[in-house]
Amino acid sequence: MKKIEAVIKPFKLDEVREALSEIGIAGLTVTEVKGFGRQKGHTELYRGAEYVVDFLPKIKIEIVVASANVEAAIDAIIKAARTGKIGDGKIFVTTVEQVVRIRTGETDEAAI
Repeated sequence: MKKIEAVIKPFKLDEVREALSEIGIAGLTVTEVKGFGRQKGHTELYRGAEYVVDFLPKIKIEIVVASANVEAAIDAIIKAARTGKIGDGKIFVTTVEQVVRIRTGETDEAAI
């Protein structure tokens, strides 16, 4: 099993959720986060005062999938989240050793 964490632009969330749903991924966790990479933030003008926005709003999506479904999930996220502009985000994949569904006690792939 693998855990996929994707950091994307907020307005792409619905498209990514729909793309993952189409390939059979039923559950995901979404967190509103802030950060920056090469995009580095930007300067804004508010009521005549200029200020720097260092951390940009992003969405972090977390899903756990069977190892066989990792590439399909990554491809779905990339196709749905890509704008072609800086700040599209990143995808991180890590190994998951164990999963337990609290309600039923199911473990591993039966629990995802």
